[in-house]
Amino acid sequence: MDNSVGRLVSILYRKNQVYLNEALKELGLTASELPIIIYVLKHEGVSQEEMAQFLSIDKAAIARAVDTLLEKGLVQKEKDELDRRANKITVTEVGKKIEFALNQRLLYWTQYLTKDIEEKDVDTMYRVLNIMVDKLEHKDCREIWRNHTCQE
Repeated sequence: MDNSVGRLVSILYRKNQVYLNEALKELGLTASELPIIIYVLKHEGVSQEEMAQFLSIDKAAIARAVDTLLEKGLVQKEKDELDRRANKITVTEVGKKIEFALNQRLLYWTQYLTKDIEEKDVDTMYRVLNIMVDKLEHKDCREIWRNHTCQE
């Protein structure tokens, strides 16, 4: 059994994307748009830069996803009055109407994955994953390799 963290996380990520693309199809969304709409639902008036930082997604990908969500009528953007270079993103009424359906699909996936796993183990999993994310949150991961000290 290969217990490489990267391999396991990669498999979970890919399977998650397949599930989300199927589950979101009838809502007219894709897995790549989901984190954006969810973040805006929870943080009305957010800037694209703030989303990029929080979600660890590059600014260009955020801009493309926001543009797609604009075309679908799920979000709107307006210039920030304090910084005219920035846009504030908010959810439209159409976007708010699908919030429950989005949350149900995410909840189902989490319940499916954690079914038959003891609650303490699920809690440990979240705690450990958060520790790993926190460790990397503000790192340039290329530098981790450049600064390695292992002998070949």
